[in-house]
Amino acid sequence: MIRIKICCIKSVEEARIAVSFGASAIGLVARMPSGPGPISDDLIREIATAVPPPVATFLLTSETSVDEIISHHQRTNTNTIQIVDSLSEGTYARLRSALPSVKIVQVIHVVDEHSVNEAIRIAESVDAILLDSGNPSLKIKELGGTGRVHNWELSRRIRINAKCPVFLAGGLNSGNVRQAIETVRPYGVDVCSGVRTDGNLDIRKLELFFLEVLKTLVT
Repeated sequence: MIRIKICCIKSVEEARIAVSFGASAIGLVARMPSGPGPISDDLIREIATAVPPPVATFLLTSETSVDEIISHHQRTNTNTIQIVDSLSEGTYARLRSALPSVKIVQVIHVVDEHSVNEAIRIAESVDAILLDSGNPSLKIKELGGTGRVHNWELSRRIRINAKCPVFLAGGLNSGNVRQAIETVRPYGVDVCSGVRTDGNLDIRKLELFFLEVLKTLVT
């Protein structure tokens, strides 16, 4: 069973639609240096409260200090934290101790061999990792939502060696998600722009995306 996370959710109605199609998780994007979909912390909290309990609500935070991440979560009250940049201060153990009921997902932006080694190392400390196509080294950091595909062979190596579930993101859409799943065999896939038109959730694209993921379950 491949889990599907619909990211960049920006309203209670979009969350309802995603869940009705069978999304296992939704992504709620907070303030970012770049990329699509940021909404206010108050709206994140409102959406997270409206989502039924079996569905994971991911807070996408660009905070890099554990204390700031904890404060950010307390303002939004999601059941999962997706850290889109590297920790600059504090540890995952400290974060887990402060928020024992909250799942921790670390984003790894897959660029090169260093990304593979980093992912395998961090996988021992978090509940899941999410492989994306950003570039945190740019002057204005890209921390997701680029719509670009990265090297899935590197992602496959990470998935094989990581000691936690792996989500695959980065430029996925109904036209390539089957190949992505067949190559990487991730625990779940994550999509934002691939199911949107002019920034809005597109029902037809959403339907096609889910259908393509379902086809991988019968091949």
